[in-house]
Amino acid sequence: MAETLFIPERASKSEKYEAVIPQIEALITGEADLYANLANIAAALREAFGFFWVGFYVVKNDQLVLGPFQGPIACTRINFGKGVCGTSWKEAKTQLVPDVDAFPGHIACSSASKSEIVVPVFKGDEVAMVLDVDSDKLADFDQTDQKYLEELMSILGKSLS
Repeated sequence: MAETLFIPERASKSEKYEAVIPQIEALITGEADLYANLANIAAALREAFGFFWVGFYVVKNDQLVLGPFQGPIACTRINFGKGVCGTSWKEAKTQLVPDVDAFPGHIACSSASKSEIVVPVFKGDEVAMVLDVDSDKLADFDQTDQKYLEELMSILGKSLS
């Protein structure tokens, strides 16, 4: 695949996801290096949607450890069950947070972050990592983001097996 994304102009959010996800899948298919794939996924999502921060936290021992990302510097380690990312890992489900300041135990890696979605990535039955996407706007994520980001993380999860 070429190193450029086709992002349709004047498209709805759903149409953008439908255009971008197959391109990301093609980009990571056949590439065995996990960190190269995570870096390209983060870059593609930020380029396509202009997210404030997008990246991965990988499960290592008893913590989530910062992986490839796009955006300002971030927290390096997050404990199980702590913050939005740790809660997604613990509950093994997507966390859609319209106002991070209202989330109990939110970890403020950046005070500019206002809303967040975190999607777990499974290797078999276990959470192997989480995709973390932050916005500098309140309530910036919705069910459309959840649907398509879960689809994309399912594709990524299948490549881990």
